Amino acid sequence: MPTPLADVVDAVHRHYPPGTAEEWDAVGLVVGDTAAPVTRVHLAVDPTEEVVEEALGLRADLLWVHHPLFLKGTTTVATSSDKGRLVHRLVSGGCALLTSHTNADVAVDGVSHALADLLGLTGQRPLVPSGGAPATLVVHVPRTHTSELLDALAGAGAGRQGNYERAAFTSPGTGTFRPLDGATPAIGAVGETEVVEEDRLEILVPAGAEGAVLAALRAAHPYEEPSFALLRHAGGPVGATTGHGRVGELPAPTSLDAFAALAADRLPATPAGLTVGGDLDAEVRTVAVSGGSGDAFLADARRAGADVYLTADLRHHPSSEHLAGGRPYLVSATHWATERPWLDVAAGLLRAEGLEVTVSDLVTDPWTARHPAPSPEGN
Repeated sequence: MPTPLADVVDAVHRHYPPGTAEEWDAVGLVVGDTAAPVTRVHLAVDPTEEVVEEALGLRADLLWVHHPLFLKGTTTVATSSDKGRLVHRLVSGGCALLTSHTNADVAVDGVSHALADLLGLTGQRPLVPSGGAPATLVVHVPRTHTSELLDALAGAGAGRQGNYERAAFTSPGTGTFRPLDGATPAIGAVGETEVVEEDRLEILVPAGAEGAVLAALRAAHPYEEPSFALLRHAGGPVGATTGHGRVGELPAPTSLDAFAALAADRLPATPAGLTVGGDLDAEVRTVAVSGGSGDAFLADARRAGADVYLTADLRHHPSSEHLAGGRPYLVSATHWATERPWLDVAAGLLRAEGLEVTVSDLVTDPWTARHPAPSPEGN
């Protein structure tokens, strides 16, 4: 049975709340009628012309991508522009477009987590934990509305702990209040003392999701003036499970060369392949990864004690300066290859919602071939 587009978007945002995206990012629904029915969803890293045609050829009702079509503001979607033509093609083909970018990067089941899982890393933790401390939301709600409110809070990103969602604690109690003149109480009458069986609901709110969670609370709570408190945890992001990149351990020590071979074997194949910087015979065990462009996190990989750092788009000067200081050694893959593994995780989330899902294997890296330079004579 088809699912309204609005419900599919809500399901995506439960796992990847837009409030956890970077301020500069552009995530969420880009094209589509929220009331339109969705049966099939197509997933891809990039919203390129080839990907759009692939989605339409598969009769997808929604194309869910990682990279935004519009990262900067625009004043036109006329067909005289490449991106405008894609918008018109999607609309005329009856296919919506949804983006999950940095909100998918930092998630527990996000881009870097999928990359770390692909390499078999254990003991995973964020490379750069989410910048703020999480909080606990404490709210009192009539017992008749506890489950409904909990669903709304979870849908806004609260209650995510490790591989669990909708995690919360409730305890029963009694609430009392007297509405004053001007009030429009959902329960009781102005001037009369009311006693209500209520639950105290406690739920974790990730850093960055506070605004969305509190908006969901006010929309779903039956009271005109809900009683709640947002208690910020002490100690910053220590123990955080969300953040950019991941760090973990290989099952057993191996050489840098063997690790690079493992990565090349498990990552999706691309014409550009992988490049390696460091002592190929050196032993490595602790691995840092970051899906997509990752040289901004070189210092973080060193602080994390990583022996090797796998990411994409490493630039010459930052990499050279980093390697002059020692570990972690570097393995550079292509941007698409480091982010493609997440699509399978995202597909599983939507299949659990009863949707048909297809995943694109179109390599959308700009590189179409690689011609290694000949080895120096005698080597």
